Amino acid sequence: MAQAILLTGQERRRRWSADDRLEILEAAFGPGANVSEVARRYDVSTGLIYTWRRQALAVAVKDSPAFVPATVSGAAGGGDGGSATIVLDFANGTKVKIASYAPCDLAAAVIRALK
Repeated sequence: MAQAILLTGQERRRRWSADDRLEILEAAFGPGANVSEVARRYDVSTGLIYTWRRQALAVAVKDSPAFVPATVSGAAGGGDGGSATIVLDFANGTKVKIASYAPCDLAAAVIRALK
């Protein structure tokens, strides 16, 4: 005769709704937050919080625009012998100057690396 084991009780794997995940991510990565403390408060592992963040960032990057507004300022010539210069100010405070004669592949690689 075959034997069957019936497991009852609380499910080991919890299901988190999208709203719950967002709430935990906002608490964990808000100003002055500590991921470990938030993980203990919500009874979730820090690794899972970082996984959720990585997934959310991947969706945000995929949905982000390929182009951003540009502002032309100053004189047409740069300070290096009259050639034009592209100046990029990133949101994190990084500032990059790219000479107009720089190869497009190099400029694109620099922008991707700093993005």
